Amino acid sequence: MGPAWLALGSALWLGILTSISPCPLATNIAAVSYVGRQVASARAVLLCGGLYTAGRTLAYVGLGAAAVWSLMSMVAVSSFLQGTFHRLLGPLLIVVGLLLLGLVKLNLPGLGVSQGLQRRVDRWGVWGAGLLGIVFALSFCPVSAGLFFGSLVPLAADHRSPLLLPAVYGVGTALPVAGFAVLLAGGASWLGAALDKVQVFERWARRVTAAVFLAVGVYETLRSTFFLI
Repeated sequence: MGPAWLALGSALWLGILTSISPCPLATNIAAVSYVGRQVASARAVLLCGGLYTAGRTLAYVGLGAAAVWSLMSMVAVSSFLQGTFHRLLGPLLIVVGLLLLGLVKLNLPGLGVSQGLQRRVDRWGVWGAGLLGIVFALSFCPVSAGLFFGSLVPLAADHRSPLLLPAVYGVGTALPVAGFAVLLAGGASWLGAALDKVQVFERWARRVTAAVFLAVGVYETLRSTFFLI
């Protein structure tokens, strides 16, 4: 697997892991369920899920592209990325791995649904799902913030990919949400069992990903920072 395919696969996996992490998973289900209650047909529920995932993807692409373009457009930062970035990649991966294991805590301000936003979503009906997707994508939890800013943005900057990798990440965050929209359209009784399985999978996936991040981070730190390997 070449570096480009490895970067694409990494961005997709980071997006999936972000979407099934506890905080984003709860907001995803709540948003699709809330909008789904406003419509009567299974087709409309599926449309809500599609619009919600499109809103999330659009938000991640816009935010990721802005962050990567900002890094790439600054001459000093560009030189830093070419020279010093690889030395800091190892410690950065270690921090993200510890964050995924819950050993490092971040306190981020929450972004809930205000009454004004709720009324607007109600007025827009099915199309309000897209607005919720944008809002909840920008409502970062510690794990999602670590995965996005600590893993995806450096990955996209290192590969000079301000659009493609954030878009792939957004698609990754959309896949589990689309699956839950299908379950909601088929009947709410399916949702509980599926949620239990996703939560079990998420715990193991997060731990395995954290272990990989820690292993690669320690290796890169020893190799690029301390020159011991």
